[in-house]
Amino acid sequence: MQSLDTLITKETKLLTPAEAAERIGVKEPTLRNWRCTKIQNIPYLKVGGKVFYAEQDLIDFLNRKRVA
Repeated sequence: MQSLDTLITKETKLLTPAEAAERIGVKEPTLRNWRCTKIQNIPYLKVGGKVFYAEQDLIDFLNRKRVA
C-alpha cells in the first residue's frame, strides 16, 4: 500500500462533494449515500469535518465502471 505522501501531492486536485457529484454525473445526496453505506467505494478525505474527493479517484471510479 502506498503512503499518504505519495497519494496526495501538491498537484492533487481536491473537489467538494457537490463538485465530485457533478463530475461523475450523480446528485450530491447519492454520493453522500454511497459514502455512508459503502455501496460504491470511492475514496475520500475528511478534514475538519469536511469531505473532499481527489479528482484522480473519481476518474479511477469511472474507469472501473467501463463496459467493453
